[in-house]
Amino acid sequence: MPRLQLPLSHSSSVRMKNFLFAFRRQYSSQPKYTSDDIATLLAKPTWSVRSLLPNTDDPTIPLSITPQRLHHLLRLSALPQPVDKAEETSMLRTLEAQIHFVKSIQDVDTKDIKPLRAIRDESREAIRDSTIGLETLKEALAKEQVVGRRKKIQRQVTEDADASHVESDQWDGNALGSATRTAGKYFVVQSRN
Repeated sequence: MPRLQLPLSHSSSVRMKNFLFAFRRQYSSQPKYTSDDIATLLAKPTWSVRSLLPNTDDPTIPLSITPQRLHHLLRLSALPQPVDKAEETSMLRTLEAQIHFVKSIQDVDTKDIKPLRAIRDESREAIRDSTIGLETLKEALAKEQVVGRRKKIQRQVTEDADASHVESDQWDGNALGSATRTAGKYFVVQSRN
């Protein structure tokens, strides 16, 4: 099947690469960009999504997807088939534009860009700040005690006024507290027979 190849112009490719480099995350204790820098950068766009899409209104542009393949894809996706020829042509043009957009994005040279491993701050400072050590846990560990033969760890109950006050959105651990009837540790539900 012939493949529609409409590569990005060199200047579009360079602009997109510069855009990706400009917004590559920089992690440090001080922000690299101020809000004025970002506003200035965003005030004049260097490229747009529209520049990556082909002209779908031009009927002379050949389609890489056949109507049979479109019907097959719709059947696989459990989507309704086109009602008439005009809707089929519209679907084919839309699908062609989406395929062209994905190919344009795939053509961007990203060899000098490190892959994103996670959406979080991976700088040394952030890793150091998010690392939980013994110093961080000392206060929480001081409130725990080992109880019973199986040496189960439980939090000590303090007699402070703040500890006895339970906020309304916190569960107090008493599942039977709102039950009208109980039998030991179970709810009793009345049947209507």
